[in-house]
Amino acid sequence: MVQNSTTTTMIETIFPSPSDCELPPLVRALKASAERNGVAFHFPGHKRGEAAPSAFTELIGTKPFLHDVTEIPELDRFFCPKGPLLEAKTLAARLFGAKETWFLVSGTSSGVQAAVMATCSPGDTIILPRNAHVSATNGIVFSGAVPKYIVPEYCPDWDISAGIGPLQVETAIKESKLEGQKVGAVFITSPTYNGICSNLIEISRICHSQGIPLIVDEAHGAHFKFHPEMPETALEQGADISIQSTHKVLCSFSQSSMLHLSGDIVDRERLQKCIHSLQSTSPSWLLLASLDASRHQLSISSKTIFNEAVKLAEEAKILIRAIPGISVLGVSTFTSFPFMDPLRITIGVWRLGLSGFEANGILDNEFRVVPELVGTSSVTLAFSLGTTDEHVQRLVSALKGISDIFLPRCRVKDRFSVSGKGIYDGAVVSLSPREAFFAVKTKKELVESVGEVCGECICPYPPGIPVVVPGEVITEKAVSYLLQIKRHGGVIIGTADPLLDSIVVCKRGAE
Repeated sequence: MVQNSTTTTMIETIFPSPSDCELPPLVRALKASAERNGVAFHFPGHKRGEAAPSAFTELIGTKPFLHDVTEIPELDRFFCPKGPLLEAKTLAARLFGAKETWFLVSGTSSGVQAAVMATCSPGDTIILPRNAHVSATNGIVFSGAVPKYIVPEYCPDWDISAGIGPLQVETAIKESKLEGQKVGAVFITSPTYNGICSNLIEISRICHSQGIPLIVDEAHGAHFKFHPEMPETALEQGADISIQSTHKVLCSFSQSSMLHLSGDIVDRERLQKCIHSLQSTSPSWLLLASLDASRHQLSISSKTIFNEAVKLAEEAKILIRAIPGISVLGVSTFTSFPFMDPLRITIGVWRLGLSGFEANGILDNEFRVVPELVGTSSVTLAFSLGTTDEHVQRLVSALKGISDIFLPRCRVKDRFSVSGKGIYDGAVVSLSPREAFFAVKTKKELVESVGEVCGECICPYPPGIPVVVPGEVITEKAVSYLLQIKRHGGVIIGTADPLLDSIVVCKRGAE
């Protein structure tokens, strides 16, 4: 869904398209600010690098400190921009096809939380997949919304969940209305961490027929608009809010993201207030300028910039599929989800008798090949503009080496196995996440917690998808899955006990 012609004309009148040779506005403003050579009696305390810590400057030099400044007059105001930041945001909205774009310095997580808060009031229902990122759970806690979870399609061989389908969304809306609930928003994750995309065109049609806004966590899809073989973007498919991690596959600094608004369903003023409430009042202008620079990089050759990355990813898939004992996740695994990110490659290793954790450790420690995501049965690789032919050669060589070592040793009895049913099936919600967050709590040993109401978010990271959310009844299946992850060296976040020997649960009768 793109902006209307009146809005486009107005934006072009205020900010005409820059020529390719011009610096992006925020970069230009930072450069000019440094060249003024003003005397800094403002924050931060290193005073443009005069007192920068030597241990750090030996690593990165002093130039980053020269441009690490606060909201001085020649830059702009983060919360009410009227100069170069406004220009940068407007150019980004034009490029990504949004009605309006906000720059985020607290990552996509803050944008997800703001979107939930902007659309859902206390007691409203939000419909979302059970494998949504932990930031969605936090947004539900902040807003006081009540989640109605949809269990995504699941593949036991890969131990991977996909997206959710239009019929599931339609059914969830009907059930909510029959129960007298007001649906504040539908929240979809597309693409997933593994690159699996949902049918957002149909989902948006269903949502809009009921006057319900569609929020899309598009953290992993900021690059979709810039190659013909990519899936359509969330905005192109009718999303009202899309939040993108511009740093994941695009080239801004880590922690920098964008939130895009389209259509007229969402209250723009409320959304802006929610965004402001979750952002720092001391934003990093290096992060903001990196967003602007990434946008500028794309705008110079938006139709061809990803040609080489897509080519390398396709070549890598062909070479990897030829390696004995190794599988590559494809659309045939989830036939209901025919679109996948061509730059995300998930490699299955269970036929080598390895877990994803073991394969990740070997790739990292022995071959210095570092995957993006590790799962129980697979590792996931993220290709981008920075991927080179040498990277692909080293990857393929490493995988061949692992296959040569472990395939001859592998026996059926040795192969790593998972539950085969998915950890979300049959989950029972006893309290809303907000009720559980504020409930009186106690600790239980993990192995004794089955049947208790969870009081914290138990979340393997990455990918940041909770196994148990606050308010859910802890199941034997969930405990078994967590023990399996722990045994294989996985990292758990969100828990008071980082070793996961104990879990915080809600006290009975004290919710």
